[in-house]
Amino acid sequence: MTDKRLHEPVLEEAVIDRLAPEPGDVMVDLTVGAGGHASRILGRVGAQGRVIGVDRDPAALEVARRVLAPFGDRAILVEGCSDTLRAMLRAAGVDRVQGVLLDLGVSSMQLDDPVRGFSFRHDGPLSMRMGKGPGVKSAMKLLQDSTVSELERILREYGEEPSARRLASRLKDLCRRRPPRTTLELANFIESLHPHRPRGRSVVHPATRVFQALRIAVNDEIGVLERTLPQAVEALTPGGRLAVISFQSLDDRIVKRFMRDGYKAGTFDEITKKPIRPEEDELARNPRSRSARLRVAVRRKDDAAA
Repeated sequence: MTDKRLHEPVLEEAVIDRLAPEPGDVMVDLTVGAGGHASRILGRVGAQGRVIGVDRDPAALEVARRVLAPFGDRAILVEGCSDTLRAMLRAAGVDRVQGVLLDLGVSSMQLDDPVRGFSFRHDGPLSMRMGKGPGVKSAMKLLQDSTVSELERILREYGEEPSARRLASRLKDLCRRRPPRTTLELANFIESLHPHRPRGRSVVHPATRVFQALRIAVNDEIGVLERTLPQAVEALTPGGRLAVISFQSLDDRIVKRFMRDGYKAGTFDEITKKPIRPEEDELARNPRSRSARLRVAVRRKDDAAA
């Protein structure tokens, strides 16, 4: 947990600049992670301000508690999923907030912990669960329980995998013979289906899309995002800001469409016309930020629904 990447938030300055926290503001970080963004926001909102930090990963919340401890009760940490935002705000006695931040995808803490099973760079159980809520299947169980057609849909929609049908069929054959139980078992099997794949540092591993698709399906990431965005807007005061960092095109398309539709409908005063990307110095410090895209929308100040 001492790796600097765990505590260095992606697009930190851009997020603070666009969210523009002011003294006394109440803001929500819906994926608080290691508390990096929340820490910067708390430094801006002052003694009368608060940040409600939410995460469905209890391990991440433990790190955030240590990082945000100096801010005392101004940092309110909640274990939960972002799509329960409305209920969480009611429980905290909060009506409206001045800013909402969503930092989507999987964190460095999760990727680097073999026990979590998110990455094939380390061997670990085939889990991929961000939280341990009731009914959340592991990736191994998802593979075993899905039909070929269900698995094909997951690979095509969530992994944008061009060989979804063939891979789904082969994976189900494998599950009937000997279900993969670890990340490397699954990754090695997928790689074995590409015997003529050129090797090299710049070549994307053939298991990358499969792991992305399974992770998204296990955690219902698309459904959670689509349910969260309207609640985030509802929670904002007029002039409040919504900031979303995405790391894959699937998420970014949903956020882009949601913000553009809101702008056309008069919900937002302004939105980022193009996503904000990391600068060269950040890419040098943290290569994992290379695919990050930040989009921001400002709730209309005269919004009659507010």
